[in-house]
Amino acid sequence: MAEKKGAVLIDLEDDAPGPSPGVTERPHPASAPPVPDVGDARISGATMQQVAALAARRPSRVARVFWSALLALVLFAASVAATNFVTDLLTANPVLGAVAAGLFGLVLLCALIIAWREWRAFSRIARLDVLHEQAEAARSADVLSEAKVVAAKISALYHDRPELAQARARLKTRTDDAFDVSGVFTVVEADLLAPLDQRAEAEVSAAARQVATVTALVPLALADVIAALTANLRMIRRIAEIYGGRSGTLGSWRLTREVLSHLVATGAVAVGDDLIGSVAGGGVLSKVSRRFGEGVVNGALTARVGVAAMEVCRPLPFGEGRRPSISSLVKRALTGLFSQKT
Repeated sequence: MAEKKGAVLIDLEDDAPGPSPGVTERPHPASAPPVPDVGDARISGATMQQVAALAARRPSRVARVFWSALLALVLFAASVAATNFVTDLLTANPVLGAVAAGLFGLVLLCALIIAWREWRAFSRIARLDVLHEQAEAARSADVLSEAKVVAAKISALYHDRPELAQARARLKTRTDDAFDVSGVFTVVEADLLAPLDQRAEAEVSAAARQVATVTALVPLALADVIAALTANLRMIRRIAEIYGGRSGTLGSWRLTREVLSHLVATGAVAVGDDLIGSVAGGGVLSKVSRRFGEGVVNGALTARVGVAAMEVCRPLPFGEGRRPSISSLVKRALTGLFSQKT
């Protein structure tokens, strides 16, 4: 009778059991690597970066010449056609020709008025730039007389603001008593520009709230980009009006390009140190909805654009501790979003 052979046991040096030869080991779920948290990585404010790139992009020289020549050609052709139309109508029917001539003259008058307003808008923006440069020069040179001259010019800039009449009167007395440049500019900021800063900050918070809301609630493609671009254009225009740089259509677009070009050139339209609190809030909301997290960050980037617009439009550079905080503006915007008051 043949001897029965039993199982052969081989002792391994390792305590952990290994797979049998020729058998593929199935990985245990516990050994799987953790799922990476990509929520925060996707919350990068892409909408505001696209808005800044669209608004700050400058066309090439050839494109500018082409569009300028095309516009001039269209206007020239329209003028010749209108002149021939009026002349022929006067010959055929003097009454109707006179009516057409009157309407043509009215159109030209309105065009001249619009051009004059745009020229005044560019002049106001240029005046703010000049005051800003003079204030920086007086501060860097530490010349008291130049600082007082700049303070007087800033006060004269708001001579047509009845709500600032008392502040202007108080400013004249306090600047005369100041003994250094920082004292003069501190008085200007505290007495004259503080109410304007509050109004500008309210506009920034409102724009940030609108961009955050649209980004979070509207899932349509490009809708958030259009809403952000519109909100930022309106915000920059209102900030310019608050500081005395009321601008027309062309002036607003030029001012917007200056603000966003500066942000793009300095890399400020991105998540940076001053947005850590907002990004943290966006990361928390992104656990619930990516759109809500993106809305928070886009609102924070809108607030940064608003602060840059304040720096550009303000006749006096911000003193130490006067520059608005991005986190506080975003907090104010989100608080207004969830409050019942409008």
